[in-house]
Amino acid sequence: MPDSTTGAVFADAFAAEDDAILGARESSAQFGIDAVSPAVGAALAVAAAGRPAATIVEIGTGVGVSGLWLLRGAPKAQLTTIDVDLDHHQVARGVFAAAGYPKQVRFITGDAREVLPRMNDDSYDLVLVDADWENLPAHVDAALRLARVGGIVLVARVLQGGKVANPAKRDRPTVAYRELLKAVRDRSEVLAAVLPVGDGLLQLVRR
Repeated sequence: MPDSTTGAVFADAFAAEDDAILGARESSAQFGIDAVSPAVGAALAVAAAGRPAATIVEIGTGVGVSGLWLLRGAPKAQLTTIDVDLDHHQVARGVFAAAGYPKQVRFITGDAREVLPRMNDDSYDLVLVDADWENLPAHVDAALRLARVGGIVLVARVLQGGKVANPAKRDRPTVAYRELLKAVRDRSEVLAAVLPVGDGLLQLVRR
């Protein structure tokens, strides 16, 4: 039987991170932020490169790890990144500027529940949801509203360390992600797939 742990370690090692991303990852650790893994970051870059994406929204900035991966895939894209924490954004500004993206990133500091309803429908090529699980259904619904037809919505951490696949695990975050996966699988307006990289990445394509 394949060793999934060895596979995950290999996938992370395969996703080479440059100095900018490594620096952002170090800052994430200092803030206690659980940044996306290198393998998930590489999957974000590939998703962004596919069209390629010109307009991207990120719900949950952290201090820039996932955003840098997205811009690696689509280096000419305009990234709008939303986070409730001003300190995170202050660090992220420096991270993006040092990486060569001083003008491509728009920072919106605020609660995504208040910010997203003010954003334009059908206007973005890619939306990443990497935020609090308590508002997960609302964030995903908003992301699908913002995405163009053919656009991609990505949701990080959907496997919750393997707990989502175990029905005996009933903690609130695990249940929230499990219910999200059940709900999107049956939605006729999206194509859905779970990528088993890092802690799981849900990929939705709006049709």
